[in-house]
Amino acid sequence: MPDVRATFLATLRMAADVLARPEVGARWHEPSALAEFSVRGLSGHLVRAAGSVDAYLDREEPPDHDVVDQVRYYAAAVGRSEKFDVDAPLHQAIRQRGEDAASGGWEALRADFEALITSMTTRLAAEPATRRVRVYQDLVITLDDYLVTRLIELVVHIDDLCVSVGVEPPPLPAPAMDAAIATLVGIARVQRGDLAVLRALTRRERAHEGVLHVL
Repeated sequence: MPDVRATFLATLRMAADVLARPEVGARWHEPSALAEFSVRGLSGHLVRAAGSVDAYLDREEPPDHDVVDQVRYYAAAVGRSEKFDVDAPLHQAIRQRGEDAASGGWEALRADFEALITSMTTRLAAEPATRRVRVYQDLVITLDDYLVTRLIELVVHIDDLCVSVGVEPPPLPAPAMDAAIATLVGIARVQRGDLAVLRALTRRERAHEGVLHVL
């Protein structure tokens, strides 16, 4: 994906603008559109999803072997058995980390996000195109491919947050949507097989329900 770093920064900026909407602050303690997530916890999760880039760049660069791409990162990182169970330990932990990130309140989380954008702008400009990072479950992935996984998190949760507080989602950068959709279809191909994806896209009478629901 060309200019993935610029696209990531632009999408970060849009996410910060959504987080700053007064409707988010007004509904901070209310349930979100996602099961078991408050608006507060969803906001914290959104910021944490982006902030993981900063955290992983703090680690020593891993050796150049067994590198996964963005599709195989998601296929490996999310256990299929508990993927859709909101009460599974994996999802309970995700929700708790979101709550923890937002524990200082709406204004504090907004300030944290602005600081993250400043840090990311500087750090991404300094990293070489070959930079690798060691991420969740000890997987190794190039920085740019990992940024694609963060774009998926951003575009999905920007929509979630807007729906949660009753505002229209902003028009997101086309390259971010292109990368997110292409990667999600790629994950479906790995998880369900090409024929199942083909039928889901073209033949509803032969398609199996949920083939394209991958995260």
